[in-house]
Amino acid sequence: MQSLLIIDDDHQLTAMLDTYLSTLGYGISIAEDGEAGLALATSGRHFDLILLDVMMPKLDGFDVLRRLRMHHSTPVLMLTARGDDYDRILGLELGADDYLPKPFNHRELVARIKAFFRRQELSLSAQSQQDLSVNGLFLSTATQSAQVDGTTLDLTATEFALLRLLMMNAGQRVSKQTISEQVLEKKLMAFDRSIDMHVSNLRRKVSQISPKERIKTIRGAGYLLLTQ
Repeated sequence: MQSLLIIDDDHQLTAMLDTYLSTLGYGISIAEDGEAGLALATSGRHFDLILLDVMMPKLDGFDVLRRLRMHHSTPVLMLTARGDDYDRILGLELGADDYLPKPFNHRELVARIKAFFRRQELSLSAQSQQDLSVNGLFLSTATQSAQVDGTTLDLTATEFALLRLLMMNAGQRVSKQTISEQVLEKKLMAFDRSIDMHVSNLRRKVSQISPKERIKTIRGAGYLLLTQ
C-alpha cells in the first residue's frame, strides 16, 4: 500500500481527502499544522508522497519543506493558492516536486499522485538498463543515485528523472514540452515555470560540486546536456 502524508490545517478538506483517497487504496496519515507535519515526516516512518499546504499555523509549508529537504528527498506536492505564482516558484526553488493550486478537482489530485508513482515504477523497471555516464555525470538506475565527478548528488525524485532524460538525450535539445510530459506527466501550460525551476535546482546542485557548465539553456526551445 502506498502511503501519503497530508499536512494541511483545513479540517474539512483533510477529512474528505482521507475518505476519498483511502477508498482508492492509499494509506493516509494527517497532520493539521506544520510543526506536527514536519515531526511526522522526519520520524522515520516511510511516506511515498507528501501533500503539503502553504498557509498553516506554527510552521508554514515553506518552512516545513526547507527543513525537510535538509535530510529527506520524499516527493512533495505543494498545495498553493490559485494564481499565486510566488508560492509556486518558491516551493519549487525549495525542492517541491510539483504544485497543485487550490481549490482543485479531486480527480486532478489523484492524477498527479498516480503520476508520481508511475515515475517511481518506471525508475524501478529501468534497473536492468545500462547506467548512464556523460561529461563527468554518472547515473545509476539500479541504485537510483547520481554523481558528478565522483561526488554523490542529493536529488529529489523529479530532479533524478529530469537528469536521466537529459542524459539519455545528451547532445540533443530536449523541449520543455517533452520534459513536462515525460518527467511531470502533464501538458506544458503557458507561463508555467515548473520546468525552469527544476532545471535551475538541478544545475545549482551540480555546479556546487563542479562549476563546469553541463546544462545549456536553448532560449525558447528547451535544454541540452553538453557532452564535453
